[in-house]
Amino acid sequence: MVEARAAQLTGVYAVSALGRGADAQLAGVLAGVPAFGPVGRFDTAARRVTVAATLPEVATLTDELADAIDAACRAAGLDRAQRTGCALLLAVHGGLSAPGPAPAVLAAQLAARCGLSGHTRVYTSACVSASTAVADAAARITRGDVERVVVAAGYLVEADQFALFDAGRALAVDGAVRPFSAGRRGLLLGDGVAAVVLESSAGRRRGVDPVATVVGWGRAGDAFHPCQPEPGGTGLAHAVGGALRRAGLPPESVGYVNANATGTTQSDAAEAAALRRALGEHADRVPVSSTKSVHGHALEASGLLELVVTMLALRHGELPVNAGWLGPDDSCPLNVVRDRPQRTEATHALTLNAAFGGANTALLVGVG
Repeated sequence: MVEARAAQLTGVYAVSALGRGADAQLAGVLAGVPAFGPVGRFDTAARRVTVAATLPEVATLTDELADAIDAACRAAGLDRAQRTGCALLLAVHGGLSAPGPAPAVLAAQLAARCGLSGHTRVYTSACVSASTAVADAAARITRGDVERVVVAAGYLVEADQFALFDAGRALAVDGAVRPFSAGRRGLLLGDGVAAVVLESSAGRRRGVDPVATVVGWGRAGDAFHPCQPEPGGTGLAHAVGGALRRAGLPPESVGYVNANATGTTQSDAAEAAALRRALGEHADRVPVSSTKSVHGHALEASGLLELVVTMLALRHGELPVNAGWLGPDDSCPLNVVRDRPQRTEATHALTLNAAFGGANTALLVGVG
């Protein structure tokens, strides 16, 4: 029985190179076919790596976000009148090189365009931006501060960030993302735009069954290095522990982990260490995969895109494959989902994210 003040996800929508809409994301991650291909959006002739997971036709980020917010609200059964007073939490890139309006201006424009007249807040904390926004929304709902929040996030692969990751030799020169695998060479970027509606019990009163519930969340920092993860995974382990404590659940309740794993050597090893630290012996059994292996790394939008595919996979009862697998790595002793999707009757899953600067987030979702 879902508690009255639980943060229920009543409307979801997402866009990536896997396609448009929630169903396309689920079908794509279960098919396990990576969506990486040559970048045609800008010139990559001077780059070491020339591939990413991009949509062939895409509007401006503002238009894509507006469409995603409208679609999520419609999925939640919210007409324009019912959106009045609803807050918008927006996760986007905050750098000076980002195209389009400044994040705060963009949030205000989107709220006005989509009929959300509550407060707005922006999150520009790199790859934990969207998951931090979800945690804040869930906290406000469970405290009773608000009844409804829309969280939106977006990143479309563009030349400046692509050049930075390429110059930093973070991109996989073999054109594949291989999380936790031997022979992994790095990450690849991908488009991602998503929006979700989180509510208390308001959705049920309208006759809308929640897609899932955010039952726990945790955040922690490492303060270890500007770019490198803490090798023992201490911060991420604390985040996982915080999510479990908030939910009042033991490690054994976790039936799946959609890992942050980007396919980089140090980061994947640190995350494996974090899972073993946080979950104990259960880390030997719980199925783990990283859907970045098929849709790429959507930077600020990653946390929301991966939350969407995690909850949909859990509802569907099938766990996504970890694409790009070449063989086991002793530094990542985990139960990785390989070869084909794995059937499950689990009711709870973790989705994890980590960012430069040592920021870590864990979201624990439940279905049923």
